[in-house]
Amino acid sequence: MTGFSAAWLHLREDADHRARNAGVAAALAAHFRGQDAVSVVDLGCGTGANLRATASLLPDRQDWRLVDHDAALLAAARGALIAWADGHAEEGGALALQHGPRCINVRFERRDLARDLPAVLGAPADLVTAAALFDLVSPTWIEHLATLLGARALYAVLSYDGDEEWDPPHEADEAVRTAFCAHQRSDKGFGPAAGPAAAGLLAAALDGRGYAVVAGESPWRLDRRDAALMAELVEGIAAAVAETAAVPAPLLDAWRAARIEARACTIGHRDLFAAPPR
Repeated sequence: MTGFSAAWLHLREDADHRARNAGVAAALAAHFRGQDAVSVVDLGCGTGANLRATASLLPDRQDWRLVDHDAALLAAARGALIAWADGHAEEGGALALQHGPRCINVRFERRDLARDLPAVLGAPADLVTAAALFDLVSPTWIEHLATLLGARALYAVLSYDGDEEWDPPHEADEAVRTAFCAHQRSDKGFGPAAGPAAAGLLAAALDGRGYAVVAGESPWRLDRRDAALMAELVEGIAAAVAETAAVPAPLLDAWRAARIEARACTIGHRDLFAAPPR
């Protein structure tokens, strides 16, 4: 799977948290309301930001398995979670965290999700979750996950949906967006990726298997307060588009220079919660 740096994941964490769809989050919280405890597996956990954003929606006793292929990200997740917690204890490779009223046990698991998904989902869990993952995987992988879910709920957030709006507009915006979406559909280690179609494919796969699906938009809404994130975003988009050769280099350079100075942008994502069939 294509790697992401801890620095990039840290930079985007606040925007990710602000973007999450409140209605979808409420559906997750309602599903587990009244339970004393919950067990969760987080696919492609990165630095643990998904746990930090989701823990407040779940019962006070939580057991998490954080799964990622990148050992450096798993180490960064450990450090970030210790810093986030009010208190912690370490036993073997696991963490016991206290955050407000919540007792959260965390285990870390290095796995290749392209190959090891059946093993990862072979262990018991009440909830499977992932953030900014499904646009990177293939439609076949999405179907495979939907088949393996069984009686578990799914909370999938921040799947890129291809919508972008920049302020002020630029003549190359649509060409760059189209080329970037094409790049998003390239192979990220799981076969040709679903890219912007991911959220719709995931919803259809789960709905067809009898899950009750709640979905909604979760766009990044960035302005000059997010200047560092916007700058990194522009560089990442420009680099991806350059690989496609779909936009002439002088026009792409002009777009990049204009976008570095942009006042604001909206980058579309979608969230989904799916409750298993009864």
